[in-house]
Amino acid sequence: MKNIIEKKSKIFVAGGSGMVGSSIVRILIQKGYKNITYPKRSDLDLFDSKAVSDFLKKECPDQIILAAARVGGIETNNNNKHLFLYENLKIQNNIIFSSHENNIKNLMFLGSSCVYPNNFLTPIKEEDLLSGPLEPTNEGYSLAKICGIKLCNYISSDFENRNYFSVMPCNLYGENDNFSSETSHVIPALLKKFHRAKINNNESVVVWGTGNAKREFMHVDDLAEACIDLMNADQFYDIINIGTSVDIKISQLVSHIKEVTGFKGKIIYDTSKKEGTFRKILSTERINSLGWRPKRKFIDELKKVYNSAIKRNLL
Repeated sequence: MKNIIEKKSKIFVAGGSGMVGSSIVRILIQKGYKNITYPKRSDLDLFDSKAVSDFLKKECPDQIILAAARVGGIETNNNNKHLFLYENLKIQNNIIFSSHENNIKNLMFLGSSCVYPNNFLTPIKEEDLLSGPLEPTNEGYSLAKICGIKLCNYISSDFENRNYFSVMPCNLYGENDNFSSETSHVIPALLKKFHRAKINNNESVVVWGTGNAKREFMHVDDLAEACIDLMNADQFYDIINIGTSVDIKISQLVSHIKEVTGFKGKIIYDTSKKEGTFRKILSTERINSLGWRPKRKFIDELKKVYNSAIKRNLL
C-alpha cells in the first residue's frame, strides 16, 4: 500500500526543532508543502502517551515523520545507556502505536546506522540488521532504534493499509547541530574544541582515540531531501539506508577541522579514550536505485557550519 503525499497533505514532523526535524521542515516548505505541523516540546510532550494520542486523533496527519529522539555523542551515550534506551523507546512507542491506533496510514521512522553490527569492514546492507553484536558504547540507543524499526515493520506486515517504514542515515552534521560540550557529536565537538584552542592560543588539542577509526558523514539537508523523495517513492522498502558511500578517517576529519578553524598548534591523540566502532559505512544501493544521490560537498558545508556557529555564539 502506497499513498501519494500531495503538497496540500497534512504532515506531522515529530522533533521539528532538532537538527534533523528542522531541516526536514525547511526543505518541505521549500518544495511547496503547505500543511506542516511540528509542535514544540512545550506544546506536545512526546513522553505523554495520552497527549500524543489526543494530538494524533485531533490532527489526523496524512504523513508522520518521526525525527524525535534523545541523541548524543560517544561519552554521553556510554554513560547513560539506560536513558537512551528508556526515553527513545517511550517516544517511539507513543508515536508509532498511537498512529496505528488512530488509523494513520503513513509513517516514516528515523533510525541510525548505529543499529547495525559493530566493525563491519564492508558497506553495511539493510539485511545485515541483527546479524552480529552492537557497538557497546551506544548499545542502549541502538536497541531502542532497532525496536522502532521492528515495530514499524510488524505493523506494516500485519495490516495491509499501513505504510510504516524506517530510514537509516549515516553520521549527520548541519547548521542546527548540537554544540553542547557534554552531549554533542564528533563534528560539532571538534569544531568547538579547535575554535576555543585557537582563541586561547593553545599549543595543542587533544583528540580521543587513535584517529584511525572511519566514519561516513552526510549533510542533514541531503537526508531531508531523501526522506521527502521516499514519501512518494513507487518502491516500498521496510528499511532503507541513506548515506554518501564515502568514509574518512577521524584523523582526516581532524585535519579538515584544523584547517577550517585556522588552528595552528599540534594535535595529540589520546589512545586511552574510546573511539567507538572501527568502521561504519552504509550500502546505498536501495536509495540510489530510486534515483537519489547526495548533492552537498563536505568541506564546503563544514565551513558553513563553522561560520554559522560563530555567528550564533555557539562556540
